[in-house]
Amino acid sequence: MFNGMGMNMGNISRLSKAKTRSISAENFKGEKGKGGMAVEGTGAQAARDLGLGWKISPSVEIQEHSFFTVADIQDEGAIQHIWLTCHPSTWRTLILRMYWDNEEAPSVEVPIGDFFCNGWCVQNNVNSIPISVNPAGGMNSYWEMPFRKGAKVTVENIGETPATLYYQVDYVLTEVPEDAAYFHAQWKRSNPLEYKEVHTIAEGIKGHGHYVGTYLAWQVNSNNWWGEGEIKFYLDRDEYPTICGTGTEDYFGGAWNWEQPKGQYSPYSTPFLGMHQLIKSDGLYQAQQRFGMYRFHVLDPVRFEEDLNVTIQALGWRSGRRYLPLQDDIASVAYWYQTEPHQAYPLLPDKDALEVI
Repeated sequence: MFNGMGMNMGNISRLSKAKTRSISAENFKGEKGKGGMAVEGTGAQAARDLGLGWKISPSVEIQEHSFFTVADIQDEGAIQHIWLTCHPSTWRTLILRMYWDNEEAPSVEVPIGDFFCNGWCVQNNVNSIPISVNPAGGMNSYWEMPFRKGAKVTVENIGETPATLYYQVDYVLTEVPEDAAYFHAQWKRSNPLEYKEVHTIAEGIKGHGHYVGTYLAWQVNSNNWWGEGEIKFYLDRDEYPTICGTGTEDYFGGAWNWEQPKGQYSPYSTPFLGMHQLIKSDGLYQAQQRFGMYRFHVLDPVRFEEDLNVTIQALGWRSGRRYLPLQDDIASVAYWYQTEPHQAYPLLPDKDALEVI
């Protein structure tokens, strides 16, 4: 696109009349020429000898049981990059929400850690193109997020103590193409998954759009290999899925239990897919093995015109070389673009149901 919304190495030299803006604790409204002018903030004490312009407001404190508006943009354009960092203990108690064009129901509603493929509240690097998590907890999103009338990004602290949030939202003000859809993301959890049931990653999506990503935080509650389950995409009133995978590790671009060398899992993180996180039992306090996996359909989006549902099975092995339906703890994030209005999401579970335990 040459209107300034998005660029790649093939058009990086093309000029545009689009206007670049950035929102942070040093410029809450993203105004031109208004950054670094804070006279109070979390860095005021450290800058007391230096004065205006010297990192006086690098972050915000979000009080317990309260909301903070990260960005409120009343214009046309697209969010191009989000960077933030906060303590891992808050990654399931800080809830990220995004609203497009003054809608009442959020298009994005996901705990911060899970949105950035870190659902276990244990920092782990991610080396993909849409999501990048770098030492030691720098979380980056490069999902393009268009809006035509406005964009609002909030963070709710459902925890029992204040949380410190550092953040920056980089966006562009420009004309949005007619065929640009709106970004969505939804979190779900099965804990534990009921016997012989499937984990639902996305359901009830109505509209015209394309599915662009899956993140899973998966805790295995049994012995032996656990990833025989198939992922299924039900498109446009399907009774049986149009897309049916061959196994969990296969969907995330791996094969044969990710076992390399023999007897060991081999984590990996690539531009569009990975099994990037492996948390092993320590024989004392840590119990079941936990995994983090992502698959971003950037080069192979799953298109739908009316509706979409996505599920995954949890299958292991039992005696007699038979499949065993598992009762694991599975949390997921579905990422997609679609036309508005979207179906309102079910109420997010309470703090106890979100907690990593």
